[in-house]
Amino acid sequence: MGAPATAYDEKKETCGTVCLKYLLFTFNFLFWVAGGVVMAVGIWTLVEKSDYISLLSSATYAASAYILILAGAIVMVTGVLGCCATFKEQRRLLRVYFVLLLCIFLLEILAGVLAYIYYQQLNEELKQNLQETMVQKYRQPEQEHVTKAVDKLQHEFKCCGSNSSSDWGESVWIRTSEADGRLVPDSCCKTQTLNCGRRDHPSNIYKVEGGCITKLENFILDHLKIIGAVGVGIACVQIVGMVFTCCLYRSLKAEPY
Repeated sequence: MGAPATAYDEKKETCGTVCLKYLLFTFNFLFWVAGGVVMAVGIWTLVEKSDYISLLSSATYAASAYILILAGAIVMVTGVLGCCATFKEQRRLLRVYFVLLLCIFLLEILAGVLAYIYYQQLNEELKQNLQETMVQKYRQPEQEHVTKAVDKLQHEFKCCGSNSSSDWGESVWIRTSEADGRLVPDSCCKTQTLNCGRRDHPSNIYKVEGGCITKLENFILDHLKIIGAVGVGIACVQIVGMVFTCCLYRSLKAEPY
């Protein structure tokens, strides 16, 4: 009776290993796709919203995006490695794969912590720095990136000034002859034309309660939520992958090389 029982156990163990292999392969494919999504979110943050980053004194927001790009790249490489390790059934590759999963997990935790810290300090940072940046650097030499960012901010968010349009009264540029009689930049106008900023009447320019600070803060907070949600989602998937990896590793341990 001993021999048949042994054959049954071996068959059962082999079936279990095969099931784990296909589960892990499916996971790796989804993981690879998720890595592409994470990288895309990070690149989108830096490329599409890079102008707004120049208005922030802290590098935390940009750092979170760079971490996402790095994590996404590692995830995609790890997904390929995981497929190789699964089908070759090599414990050494599985160990490397598990370590990479753990590193990515820690990177995502770091990005999440940075995003949370920045979430808490964002309002204070904007209050302290946005107005100074706008009135001191707008249309100043070697500050073209700030000028472009401010114009884009006011045009896209339909706002004028950091807190209100009256903030532009303190602008270095507005006080010079280069402003050509403007009271606010042309980007404040509801319909932009040359020198439209000479009239600061509510019928001509955007008068938004809270100014651009509120608009930019809400935008960045919403984006931080997206970064956090993506990070948490991938982290949960990784935990499942690490469990599958451990199970496959244990099932292969008793098998001959």
